[in-house]
Amino acid sequence: MAAPAQTAPAPTDSVLATRRGKQTLALLCAVGFLDFVDASIVNVALPSIRADLGFTIQNLQWVLGGYLLTYGGLMLLGGRAADLVGRRRLLLAGTVVFLISSAGGGLAQDDAALIAFRLVQGVGAAMMLPAALSLLTTTFTSPKDRAKALGMWGALAGLASAVGVFLGGLISAGPGWRWVFFVNLPVCLAVLGATLRLIPRDRDRDRGGLANFDVLGALLVTAGMLLLVYTIVEAPGHGWDATRTVAGLAGSGLLILAFAGYELRHRNPVVPFSIFRIRGLAAADVTQVLAMAGFYAMFFFVTLYMQNVLGFSEIEAGAAYLPTTFGVAMAAGVGAQLITRLGTRPVIVTGALLGAAGMFWLSRIPADGSFLADLLGPLLVLAAGLGLVFVGVTTAAQTGVPEEAAGLAAALINASTWLGGALGVAILSAVATSRTRDVVATGTPEATALTEGFQNALLVAAMFLLAAAVIALRATNSRPPAPPAPTTIPPMVPAPEATVEG
Repeated sequence: MAAPAQTAPAPTDSVLATRRGKQTLALLCAVGFLDFVDASIVNVALPSIRADLGFTIQNLQWVLGGYLLTYGGLMLLGGRAADLVGRRRLLLAGTVVFLISSAGGGLAQDDAALIAFRLVQGVGAAMMLPAALSLLTTTFTSPKDRAKALGMWGALAGLASAVGVFLGGLISAGPGWRWVFFVNLPVCLAVLGATLRLIPRDRDRDRGGLANFDVLGALLVTAGMLLLVYTIVEAPGHGWDATRTVAGLAGSGLLILAFAGYELRHRNPVVPFSIFRIRGLAAADVTQVLAMAGFYAMFFFVTLYMQNVLGFSEIEAGAAYLPTTFGVAMAAGVGAQLITRLGTRPVIVTGALLGAAGMFWLSRIPADGSFLADLLGPLLVLAAGLGLVFVGVTTAAQTGVPEEAAGLAAALINASTWLGGALGVAILSAVATSRTRDVVATGTPEATALTEGFQNALLVAAMFLLAAAVIALRATNSRPPAPPAPTTIPPMVPAPEATVEG
C-alpha cells in the first residue's frame, strides 16, 4: 500500500532516531549501492561473457562502457527530473527499468542483446541514483542526521567498486556470469516494496513549471554528455589523435557550450547555474572527476594484472579484494566522524594523498609478483584513501543545497563520478596499451610487457589523485554545526545549516 503524503519534519527533528528513519536510510543506501556495484560487478565475468556470447575484444568493452554511457550521460536529466516530476516517482520508474534490463541482460543470447540491455540498465540507474541521494538529503534535514546519512551513503558508494569485483568473481565461478544480472532482481523487488511503504508520496508539482520544462536544454546537455562519454569510451580503440575522437570531443564541447548559452536565457533552465553559487559544490565535483579517474581505473588494471599476469582464477581475483572492501568501510566510518570535527577539506585532502601514495606504490608491481608481497599493502592504503574521499566529497557536494535543487546537486556529483571513471579508464588504457605495444616489439615476454603497461597507467592514476588533492586544498571547508533555528530558505541559496570555512 502506498505511503500517505507527509509533511517534512522540522530541521531540528531527528528522523534518523526513529525506526522508520533507519529503514529509509537503509533503503536509499541500498539503491546507491546497487547502482554503483553494477558498474564493476561484470569486470571479472568478462572472460566468461566473451567466451559464451562470442564477443570480439573491441565489442567487449561495451559491456562496461554501455552502462557508463547512459548512466553518466543521462545523470543530469535524471536529477532535474527528480526535482520537477517527483523523487519517489522517478525512483520507482527507474527501479522498474533497472529490473527489466537486468532480467534481459541475464537472458541475452548474443553480444548485441547484452549491450542493448546494459545501455537500458544505465538509463534506469540514471533515474534511480539522483532520486535516492536527493531523497536522503531532503529526508534527513537536521545537521547531525544529514552528516550520519551522507557518511553511510559515501561509505557504501566507496565499498561498491571493491564489493562488485568480489561478487563478480564469486558468482562467475559459481552459478555463472548470467547471475551477475539475475542477482539484481530480488534486490529491485525489495526496493520497490520498501519505496512504496517508506517514502511519502510526492507533492503535486507546479504544472506551470512542468509545462515550461526546458526541453531543448535537456536535449542539448543529454546529447553533449552522451557524445562525450561515448567518445571517451571509444578513444582507446581508435586513438586519441584519430579524426573521429577529435571530432567527438569537439562536437560534445560545442553541444555543451550551446547548452550553457541557451540556459542563461531560459526562464526555467534544466540546470540553473545559480546552483554553483553554493560554496564548495563546483570544487567537490571537479575533485570527484579527478579522484575517480584514478580510483576506478585501479580496479580495472589490478584485476587484469591478477588474472593475466599472476594467473588468478575468477574467484581468486574477486576474493583478493576482500581486504580492500573492509578497509574502505573502516575508512569511511572514520571519515564521517572526522567531518563533524574538522570539516570536509582535511578529510578529502588526506584521502586523495593516501590514494596517490597507494597508487604510486602499486605502480611498482613486478611481473613475478605475489598478492601478499606486492598487492595487499598498496590496496589497503588505497582503500583508506577511497573511503575518505567518497565520504568527504559526497558531504561537500550536498551540504548547503536547498530542497528544490537536491536532485540536481545529486546528479552533478554522480555524473562527476562516472565521467571521471570513464575518462580514467579510457586515458589510462591508452597509456597502458602504448607501453605494452612498445615493449612487446622488443621481444620481451608478454607478462612483462603487460606489467610495464599497467605500471605506467597506475603511475598516471597517482598523478590524477595528486591533482585531486590540490583542487581539494582550494575548496571550501563544509562542516555541519549545531542545529540552527528554523528559517525560510529562498530558492537556490545555500541552506543555513551548512557552515563553510574558507
